[in-house]
Amino acid sequence: MFIPLHDANSLKHIRMQYVTIGLIVANVVVWLMTTFSSESFAQATAIGLGYIPSTIYDLAERGPDQIIVPDIVTYITYAFLHGDFMHLAGNMLFLWVFGDNVEDALGHVRFLIFYLLCAVAGAWLHGIIDVNSQVPLIGASGAIAGVVTAYLMLHPRVKVWVLVLMRLPLRIPAWIPIVLWIAFQFLMFAAGGEDQVSWAAHVGGIVAGAALVVIMRRKGVPLFDKDIVTPRGAEVAVPVTTPVTPTGPWGRQ
Repeated sequence: MFIPLHDANSLKHIRMQYVTIGLIVANVVVWLMTTFSSESFAQATAIGLGYIPSTIYDLAERGPDQIIVPDIVTYITYAFLHGDFMHLAGNMLFLWVFGDNVEDALGHVRFLIFYLLCAVAGAWLHGIIDVNSQVPLIGASGAIAGVVTAYLMLHPRVKVWVLVLMRLPLRIPAWIPIVLWIAFQFLMFAAGGEDQVSWAAHVGGIVAGAALVVIMRRKGVPLFDKDIVTPRGAEVAVPVTTPVTPTGPWGRQ
């Protein structure tokens, strides 16, 4: 539908989005490890770290040689695995564009907790929709859906550059592409879309992100761009009560 490219939304509370960068690095490293290894290793990793509903609900079990972490831990580990480069790149691009401002609004530690809880919510909804599934769920889409929704709750009016239909760059308010994207996730979920995409995981992340950002954001951080906060280091205009004759070079904005 659309690809986010850039947002003009400076950080206000943190110097750098360390957690966002760390999550991207972790996902890329795991993808490289599983991609540039044997096919059997990649399959074993998906089974051992992916989220499999039937094993969670004790309807099936992994073999002793397939267990890497306890079943309950796969609510998180699945979100660090990706099937191919485009799967990884799409999720990480959304995280890069939208994650920094959500991290800024929540703080480093709370943002990490927020991200993981959205991943858990995505896996949970995916699981209860099809408890008999023996196919491993992998991908950060549930967590990313939560991040994107939190951004909408925080900064709907911020202008973002997006690539529409893979060819048309537009600079528009964030709420337009994000609302359309969220509506599409719910539509595909209700219609029971493609088997290879877990729309339930997306919807679970969306609902979790909307709820969690309300209670986890920093004290005083407004929702829906209610207040305009001057970014750190920005100039503050001082009213001039007497005429001033400029004597030097003009200042630059």
